[in-house]
Amino acid sequence: MRRVDITGIALEANTGAPLVVLREQDEPHRLLPIFIGGPEASAIAIAAAGQKPPVPMVHDVMAALVRSLDGHVDNIEVTNVEDGTFFAAINVAGPSGTRRVGSRPSDALALAVRTGAPVFVADQVLDVAGSLPPVDDDEVDELAPELEPAEIDAEVDSFRSFLDDIDPNDFIDVTPPDDDA
Repeated sequence: MRRVDITGIALEANTGAPLVVLREQDEPHRLLPIFIGGPEASAIAIAAAGQKPPVPMVHDVMAALVRSLDGHVDNIEVTNVEDGTFFAAINVAGPSGTRRVGSRPSDALALAVRTGAPVFVADQVLDVAGSLPPVDDDEVDELAPELEPAEIDAEVDSFRSFLDDIDPNDFIDVTPPDDDA
Protein backbone atom coordinates (compact mmCIF):
# COMPACT_ATOMS: atom_id res chain seq x y z
CA MET A 1 0.00 0.00 0.00
CA ARG A 2 1.14 3.50 -0.84
CA ARG A 3 0.08 6.65 1.01
CA VAL A 4 -1.67 9.18 -1.22
CA ASP A 5 -3.10 12.67 -0.94
CA ILE A 6 -6.33 13.89 -2.43
CA THR A 7 -5.13 16.60 -4.79
CA GLY A 8 -8.55 17.74 -5.87
CA ILE A 9 -11.67 17.28 -7.90
CA ALA A 10 -11.49 17.72 -11.67
CA LEU A 11 -13.78 17.37 -14.65
CA GLU A 12 -12.86 14.98 -17.44
CA ALA A 13 -12.20 17.06 -20.54
CA ASN A 14 -14.36 15.17 -23.05
CA THR A 15 -17.39 14.25 -20.94
CA GLY A 16 -17.33 16.72 -18.06
CA ALA A 17 -17.65 13.81 -15.65
CA PRO A 18 -16.24 14.53 -12.17
CA LEU A 19 -13.23 12.68 -10.90
CA VAL A 20 -11.11 12.75 -7.80
CA VAL A 21 -7.35 12.82 -8.29
CA LEU A 22 -5.08 11.05 -5.82
CA ARG A 23 -1.31 11.60 -5.77
CA GLU A 24 1.24 9.19 -4.37
CA GLN A 25 3.21 10.86 -1.56
CA ASP A 26 6.51 9.15 -2.38
CA GLU A 27 8.39 8.82 -5.64
CA PRO A 28 7.41 8.52 -8.42
CA HIS A 29 4.35 10.56 -7.30
CA ARG A 30 1.92 8.77 -9.61
CA LEU A 31 -1.50 10.27 -10.13
CA LEU A 32 -4.65 8.18 -9.86
CA PRO A 33 -7.85 9.68 -11.30
CA ILE A 34 -11.06 7.94 -10.22
CA PHE A 35 -14.42 8.81 -11.78
CA ILE A 36 -17.03 9.62 -9.13
CA GLY A 37 -20.58 10.91 -9.03
CA GLY A 38 -21.50 14.56 -8.80
CA PRO A 39 -22.87 14.39 -5.24
CA GLU A 40 -19.72 12.62 -4.04
CA ALA A 41 -17.53 15.18 -5.81
CA SER A 42 -19.44 17.92 -4.00
CA ALA A 43 -19.13 16.09 -0.68
CA ILE A 44 -15.35 15.81 -1.05
CA ALA A 45 -14.92 19.39 -2.26
CA ILE A 46 -17.09 20.88 0.49
CA ALA A 47 -15.18 19.08 3.25
CA ALA A 48 -11.79 19.77 1.67
CA ALA A 49 -12.65 23.48 1.60
CA GLY A 50 -13.55 23.34 5.30
CA GLN A 51 -17.15 24.33 4.61
CA LYS A 52 -20.14 23.08 6.59
CA PRO A 53 -23.43 22.54 4.76
CA PRO A 54 -26.55 23.82 6.52
CA VAL A 55 -27.77 20.22 6.94
CA PRO A 56 -25.28 17.37 7.48
CA MET A 57 -24.46 15.34 4.38
CA VAL A 58 -24.42 11.54 4.55
CA HIS A 59 -20.64 11.52 5.05
CA ASP A 60 -20.97 13.94 7.97
CA VAL A 61 -23.49 11.53 9.47
CA MET A 62 -21.10 8.60 8.91
CA ALA A 63 -18.30 10.46 10.71
CA ALA A 64 -20.64 11.40 13.58
CA LEU A 65 -21.80 7.78 13.92
CA VAL A 66 -18.24 6.50 14.16
CA ARG A 67 -17.41 9.11 16.82
CA SER A 68 -20.64 8.45 18.76
CA LEU A 69 -19.64 4.78 19.03
CA ASP A 70 -16.26 5.84 20.48
CA GLY A 71 -14.53 4.81 17.28
CA HIS A 72 -12.29 6.43 14.75
CA VAL A 73 -11.41 5.87 11.12
CA ASP A 74 -7.90 4.38 11.05
CA ASN A 75 -7.46 4.74 7.32
CA ILE A 76 -9.00 4.38 3.89
CA GLU A 77 -7.66 1.95 1.29
CA VAL A 78 -8.31 1.85 -2.43
CA THR A 79 -7.89 -1.89 -2.71
CA ASN A 80 -8.63 -2.99 -6.25
CA VAL A 81 -9.67 -2.03 -9.76
CA GLU A 82 -11.57 -4.39 -12.05
CA ASP A 83 -12.78 -3.39 -15.51
CA GLY A 84 -12.43 0.29 -14.60
CA THR A 85 -14.36 -0.06 -11.33
CA PHE A 86 -12.45 0.85 -8.18
CA PHE A 87 -13.03 -0.74 -4.78
CA ALA A 88 -12.17 0.64 -1.35
CA ALA A 89 -12.24 -0.25 2.32
CA ILE A 90 -12.79 1.86 5.41
CA ASN A 91 -10.83 0.64 8.43
CA VAL A 92 -12.58 1.63 11.66
CA ALA A 93 -11.34 1.01 15.20
CA GLY A 94 -13.46 1.18 18.33
CA PRO A 95 -14.00 -0.40 21.75
CA SER A 96 -15.15 -3.67 20.18
CA GLY A 97 -12.11 -3.94 17.92
CA THR A 98 -11.21 -3.10 14.36
CA ARG A 99 -13.60 -3.49 11.46
CA ARG A 100 -13.02 -3.32 7.72
CA VAL A 101 -16.01 -2.07 5.74
CA GLY A 102 -16.21 -2.31 1.94
CA SER A 103 -17.00 0.96 0.21
CA ARG A 104 -16.96 2.91 -3.00
CA PRO A 105 -13.78 5.01 -3.14
CA SER A 106 -15.78 8.23 -3.40
CA ASP A 107 -17.65 7.59 -0.15
CA ALA A 108 -14.50 6.41 1.63
CA LEU A 109 -12.60 9.51 0.48
CA ALA A 110 -15.43 11.84 1.53
CA LEU A 111 -15.25 10.23 4.97
CA ALA A 112 -11.45 10.49 5.07
CA VAL A 113 -11.58 14.23 4.37
CA ARG A 114 -14.01 14.69 7.27
CA THR A 115 -12.07 12.57 9.76
CA GLY A 116 -8.49 13.32 8.74
CA ALA A 117 -7.87 9.62 8.09
CA PRO A 118 -4.88 8.75 5.90
CA VAL A 119 -5.57 7.32 2.45
CA PHE A 120 -3.67 4.41 0.91
CA VAL A 121 -3.78 2.80 -2.53
CA ALA A 122 -2.73 -0.77 -3.28
CA ASP A 123 0.45 -1.07 -5.34
CA GLN A 124 -1.31 -3.10 -8.05
CA VAL A 125 -3.97 -0.36 -8.42
CA LEU A 126 -1.30 2.29 -8.96
CA ASP A 127 0.53 -0.03 -11.34
CA VAL A 128 -2.60 -0.56 -13.45
CA ALA A 129 -4.39 2.79 -13.25
CA GLY A 130 -1.79 5.30 -12.04
CA SER A 131 0.16 7.60 -14.31
CA LEU A 132 3.25 9.71 -13.95
CA PRO A 133 2.57 13.42 -13.49
CA PRO A 134 3.45 15.92 -16.19
CA VAL A 135 6.97 17.32 -16.18
CA ASP A 136 7.45 19.78 -13.31
CA ASP A 137 9.05 23.22 -13.46
CA ASP A 138 12.42 22.00 -12.11
CA GLU A 139 12.73 19.50 -14.96
CA VAL A 140 11.74 22.19 -17.46
CA ASP A 141 14.44 24.48 -16.05
CA GLU A 142 17.02 21.74 -16.62
CA LEU A 143 15.89 21.26 -20.21
CA ALA A 144 15.53 24.97 -21.03
CA PRO A 145 17.57 27.29 -18.83
CA GLU A 146 15.79 30.41 -17.64
CA LEU A 147 16.18 33.49 -19.82
CA GLU A 148 17.22 36.82 -18.40
CA PRO A 149 14.51 39.50 -18.32
CA ALA A 150 16.24 41.47 -21.09
CA GLU A 151 16.26 38.34 -23.31
CA ILE A 152 12.56 37.76 -22.64
CA ASP A 153 11.75 41.38 -23.50
CA ALA A 154 13.72 41.09 -26.75
CA GLU A 155 11.85 37.90 -27.71
CA VAL A 156 8.47 39.53 -26.93
CA ASP A 157 9.39 42.62 -28.98
CA SER A 158 10.47 40.43 -31.89
CA PHE A 159 7.20 38.49 -31.80
CA ARG A 160 5.17 41.73 -31.61
CA SER A 161 7.00 43.03 -34.69
CA PHE A 162 6.19 39.81 -36.51
CA LEU A 163 2.50 40.19 -35.57
CA ASP A 164 2.46 43.85 -36.71
CA ASP A 165 3.79 42.92 -40.15
CA ILE A 166 1.62 39.87 -40.71
CA ASP A 167 -1.08 39.85 -43.37
CA PRO A 168 -4.00 37.41 -42.94
CA ASN A 169 -3.75 36.63 -46.65
CA ASP A 170 -0.34 35.08 -45.94
CA PHE A 171 -2.25 32.15 -44.43
CA ILE A 172 -4.51 31.47 -47.41
CA ASP A 173 -3.41 28.45 -49.40
CA VAL A 174 -3.85 29.19 -53.10
CA THR A 175 -2.29 25.93 -54.20
CA PRO A 176 -4.76 23.97 -56.35
CA PRO A 177 -5.90 20.70 -54.77
CA ASP A 178 -4.13 17.53 -55.83
CA ASP A 179 -6.54 15.38 -57.88
CA ASP A 180 -4.69 12.21 -56.79
CA ALA A 181 -5.52 12.71 -53.10
